[in-house]
Amino acid sequence: MDKNIMGALEGLPPSDQQKMQALIEGLQMKDSLRMYNSLVERSFNDCVDSFRRKTLDKQEESCVRKCVEKYMKHQMRVGMRFAELNQGAPTSDSD
Repeated sequence: MDKNIMGALEGLPPSDQQKMQALIEGLQMKDSLRMYNSLVERSFNDCVDSFRRKTLDKQEESCVRKCVEKYMKHQMRVGMRFAELNQGAPTSDSD
C-alpha cells in the first residue's frame, strides 16, 4: 500500500484502520478484475474471427499472445510513469 495512505491511516483508531484497509483492498481487487476483463474483451474482439472450433487456431492464438504482451507492457509503463509522478508530487508532510 502507498506510504502516504499508510501514514494517513496511522492517525485512525485500529478498528477504522482495518475498515479502511479492507475498503482499499476491495478497490484494488475490483480494479484488477476490471483490468483483466478489459484485456480479455479487447483480445477477443481483436483476435477471434469465427467460432469454427472449440480451440483457437494458430493465427488467433498468436494474435491473442501479442495483444496480451502489448497490453501488459502498456500497463507496466503506465504504472512506472505513475510511480515517477507520484514520487515527485509534494505531500502534506513536506510543508
